[in-house]
Amino acid sequence: MLRIVIKKEFLTAVRDIRLQISGAVILVLMLTAVLVGKQGQKKIQQQRANAQAEMQEKWLSQGNKHPHSAAHFGQFAFKPKPVLSFLDIGLDNFTGISVFLEAHKQNEVLFSAAQDSNGMSRFGEMTAALVLQFLLPLLIIFLTFNIFSKEREEGTLKLIHAQGLSMRQLFFGKVLGTFLMVLFLFVPVIVLAYCLLDQDSAALDTHLTSKFLWMASSYASYFLILVLLCVLVSAFARSSGLSLLVLLGMWISSCVILPKAAANMADKLYPAPSQFDFRNNIKEQVKNGLDGHNPSDVRLNELKQKVLKEYGVETIEELPINWSGIAMQAGEEYTDQVYDAEFAKIEKIFTKQNNTTEWLGFINPYLAIRNLSMALAGTNFYHHTNFARAAESHRRKFVKTMNKDMEVNHKPAIAYSDYKVGEEMWSSTAEFEYDLPSTSSILSRQWRSITALGLWMLVLLALSTIYSNKIPTI
Repeated sequence: MLRIVIKKEFLTAVRDIRLQISGAVILVLMLTAVLVGKQGQKKIQQQRANAQAEMQEKWLSQGNKHPHSAAHFGQFAFKPKPVLSFLDIGLDNFTGISVFLEAHKQNEVLFSAAQDSNGMSRFGEMTAALVLQFLLPLLIIFLTFNIFSKEREEGTLKLIHAQGLSMRQLFFGKVLGTFLMVLFLFVPVIVLAYCLLDQDSAALDTHLTSKFLWMASSYASYFLILVLLCVLVSAFARSSGLSLLVLLGMWISSCVILPKAAANMADKLYPAPSQFDFRNNIKEQVKNGLDGHNPSDVRLNELKQKVLKEYGVETIEELPINWSGIAMQAGEEYTDQVYDAEFAKIEKIFTKQNNTTEWLGFINPYLAIRNLSMALAGTNFYHHTNFARAAESHRRKFVKTMNKDMEVNHKPAIAYSDYKVGEEMWSSTAEFEYDLPSTSSILSRQWRSITALGLWMLVLLALSTIYSNKIPTI
């Protein structure tokens, strides 16, 4: 009997001309978004890889010069375009694509796509994630808002129940039939997306398959949650009109109002300082010390006395090594210490803001799937800060290499303009490489969203099991 109900609900949905049209539109939108998104992702990744190679070539061919001049010549680090970003663009258009690495300065990641876009960019691009999170739930509502109430109004629900079919069987038959219809639209998109993952994609992200499977299963769970919720509302609503009104209200609240309210609440609870204040704090602490009582001239003098004592000489001129190289590296390391302390404060604030929206996933599954989808696609805040850390680590390594060479090989008797190094030195610094975070590291940070979806599923299944036999027939 259950199989008959499932088949009946699936065929009813397939034969409904309104759902045929709307389903076809959504399917075309999803397939188009996947194809166009993949083409764009591949093109952008190729551009960034070419730019990274070109910048590396310029670094190697900069000619003979002093190592400190080379440290100011600098390098560029380009953020790889995450493979699964063609499914969910997330924050990628707003977080920048490259950072200039140079001595004495920690630069921001710049040149985000949103900087060159008009005001419409804030509404987001047409991606598969937008359709799956925003439009497909609307189709589920129109599939289910009268799935019980219509039969109750027509008087057929009581007749079906009188034939020996329990209301629980009928309920879960309708749920599974509707869910199969949703999968009928969802599976072709997933299959197409997986077929578009080529060898270049696998080389860029070694955890690609596991991330993809987690994303697909997360969306499937999200759809089942929506189907259960919608069928429950239809089962106990007094009329089809009331059911539709309630479900549309829930859709508007969860997909439009609550996400904006959550972002505003997180910003109010954990306000972040301006970029000017952030930079000014770093400047002041480098000058006056982390505690405000250790100015740069005092630190420099203490370092000078320590080095003179270590080599047993009275003046800088008597040192067998280059004092400027030591002083510059010490300045770099202290600035790094200040920057790390300030950046940790900012990162903590943004982490708290993001955690706030993740906790709200327990009352709004849309927020849970949105956060989890961005994380698995590699387009959330964590991936941005992970890239920024990797770029900063590379900057520190190559600047230290330049300063160390200056310290050891630039003898005091040689004038600044007379000491030069060449391609052998430039090639000794490793090329910037960045590995995308693993699946396990992503999931460990998304436990709130995963738990929220799991809890929604368990609660709705429990409510469905308990109350499905109490569905009114008249």
